[in-house]
Amino acid sequence: MSEFYTVSEIRPSDRRSLAEVDALLAAEGIRRDKNLDYTCGLFDEDYNLVGTGSCFGSTLRCLAVSREHQGEGLMNRIVTELVNEEFRRGNTHLFVYTKCSSAFFFRDLGFHELVRVEDQVVFLENRRDGFRSALAKWKQETGAFLKAHGPEPHTLAAYTPEKHGAASGPAEAWAPAGQTQAGAQEKPVGAIVMNANPFTLGHRHLVEQAAAACSLVHLFLLSEDRSLVPFAVRKKLVLEGTRDLPNVLLHESGPYIISGATFPSYFQRDSAAVIESHARLDLEIFSRIAAELGITRRYVGEEPFSEVTGIYNRIMQEALPQRGVDCVVVSRKAADAGRPISASDVRLALKTGDFEALKALVPESTLRFFQSPEAAPVLENIRAAENVIHY
Repeated sequence: MSEFYTVSEIRPSDRRSLAEVDALLAAEGIRRDKNLDYTCGLFDEDYNLVGTGSCFGSTLRCLAVSREHQGEGLMNRIVTELVNEEFRRGNTHLFVYTKCSSAFFFRDLGFHELVRVEDQVVFLENRRDGFRSALAKWKQETGAFLKAHGPEPHTLAAYTPEKHGAASGPAEAWAPAGQTQAGAQEKPVGAIVMNANPFTLGHRHLVEQAAAACSLVHLFLLSEDRSLVPFAVRKKLVLEGTRDLPNVLLHESGPYIISGATFPSYFQRDSAAVIESHARLDLEIFSRIAAELGITRRYVGEEPFSEVTGIYNRIMQEALPQRGVDCVVVSRKAADAGRPISASDVRLALKTGDFEALKALVPESTLRFFQSPEAAPVLENIRAAENVIHY
């Protein structure tokens, strides 16, 4: 048995080594994930691949050691290499999605279990207080928001976490907005999770429906920069597009509200299993957020084009009420021709330069941005994309 191993990067052009990676992963019942930005291999002295692991963003994934070499501590070497690579990139807050049967190994390497969906997936992070810190931040922002607004109406533009102290020191104690005035009709506290790539009239319709029915709406905007429209622009457009709705509070999602683009699929048997695992994991995390912020209702948009979202919405409607959160599916707003508005159609119009069609699909603030010189890099990115239709 060889005791000499080397770890080295496997580049996308190294087809021979990638074929070995695929074979090694398949032997462990997993497959190479479609979302990877770094892969390494552990080779013996004859340059045979005996282990592998990969990264995507701040997540570790696709880890395996050949059965002939298990028990030699080689997985530790692979994880160490991946962690070092992440640190070289400036990523110090790391995450792992793994099968339930493998979770113990990562706990031994300093990862802490955040949430588990039995027989499907475990989500771990390398910070013991990571999720607690995120909850404290959202609660802080909420306290500052309510304090800034008081009993009189304000606009969202009047509030920023920095201006009102949410970023420095704990906010004062607060209660969910529906409970703040004795004798007043109590309204639920709502939540929306969106990517808004970019912000459309459909998104605006969803937010309007929630804002009209709720005392406060927590709008969680997916903050990972994996979309054609960068996060900074998406945030700007959502803020401008909801400026007149005084009870809407925007939060950056951070790494805990997981987008479909970053959820791993490598240890799932098929696409339906991936969707279900993603949905149930997301809902376990969201339920904890809801309990902390007093959220009792989640709003989602109907999705006539996407089987993925259809499955996701069905699971939410089944699982959220069991956790004390109603799930409200809002019918999609249609454009003039009767077709439901989608961000994919907006991106297609931007790609082809059809600003006339865009007028019926987006708020005036979104249209104004894309007609401005500031939008030039974003438009260039969209026009260069091979595919802008994402389901």
